[in-house]
Amino acid sequence: MEFNRKLILEDGQEYYGYGFGADEEKVCELVFNTSMVGYQEILSDPSYTYQAIVMSYPLIGNYGMADDDYESETPTAGALITHEYNDLPSNFRSTETLSEVMKRYSIPGVCGIDTRKLVRSIRDFGSRKVLITGVSTDKEKGLEILKNTSIPTDAVEKVSCRNIWRSKVMLNPGDGRLHYGKKKHVVAIDCGMKKNIVLSLNNLGIDVTIVPWNTSAEEIRNLRPDGIFISNGPGDPTDVVPTIETVRKLIGSYPIFGICLGHQIISLAYGAKTYKLKFGHRGGNHPVKNLETGRIEITSQNHSYAVDEESMKNTPLKVTHMNILDNTVEGVSCERDKVFSVQYHPESAPGPQDSRYLFDKFLKSITGTVPMSLN
Repeated sequence: MEFNRKLILEDGQEYYGYGFGADEEKVCELVFNTSMVGYQEILSDPSYTYQAIVMSYPLIGNYGMADDDYESETPTAGALITHEYNDLPSNFRSTETLSEVMKRYSIPGVCGIDTRKLVRSIRDFGSRKVLITGVSTDKEKGLEILKNTSIPTDAVEKVSCRNIWRSKVMLNPGDGRLHYGKKKHVVAIDCGMKKNIVLSLNNLGIDVTIVPWNTSAEEIRNLRPDGIFISNGPGDPTDVVPTIETVRKLIGSYPIFGICLGHQIISLAYGAKTYKLKFGHRGGNHPVKNLETGRIEITSQNHSYAVDEESMKNTPLKVTHMNILDNTVEGVSCERDKVFSVQYHPESAPGPQDSRYLFDKFLKSITGTVPMSLN
């Protein structure tokens, strides 16, 4: 079988392979993920908008796609790149193949390439633009397309909800999830929020009202929340100025918890700065040290940007978590304002329960029953 699709990187590298999913030409940011499982959750994570994901684990597609495992209703990943693609899933929960889903959502795939070499290239030279195209595309033409095509900066606007919606908890008498009597109400600012985050909050007996990324502080106050949650999402955090301004106005009025992009937005709202990592953190095996307890958590991560620790010195924020691999900031807090955040994803069950305490901590900060420093 002859190659029918290829990748052209902006530094001139080419990788030939076989197409699956949508037969489309796209320019994306090239990134890699080290997870061994979870390709459905990865593909449907809104944080991968406009990105071509290289899976370092070689075999992808073998357990198909299950209706209950999507992290968003409409996957927006740019492309998926694998070493080996399996189109005959054997899992009893599978209702479709990965390729069928990718065709429906216009996501091209390329398999049959040396993903080990490609991942090393990303690690050595950083994330770059890539053109997913047919084998007949001339290299010089491809480089011209890459040169003249910019990655859009509207990723959060693209994936955020358009209207306010609610996820309420129906509790039976004696339900163990309701630990503090009356149900609590949290407003979650949707910057590309994963479904499992809403579920994690509901499982603690919290009603969640989800609002679009550009909702004003006044509109949020009118919803009378007990706490505020800032979600994960794609792209450069400095692109979401309306969200940063909203969070700045809400600080001190409510307990606030942020995850991933939400962590960066909180830091920016306090006056800290962010920067882009060489190749980002993406996978389910990143070790993070909790500086308050000394414990090491195995975490799930997906981000290109990090908070600049030096820039935090003139803010009331303190670092609570650090990445053991590269010493980047993984968590911050301001006890005075009842605000805290983490760069990783506690809802993704890495470890598998290493980071679940963070949701309990948020609930406890809302109820006021314990100090914010409890873990």
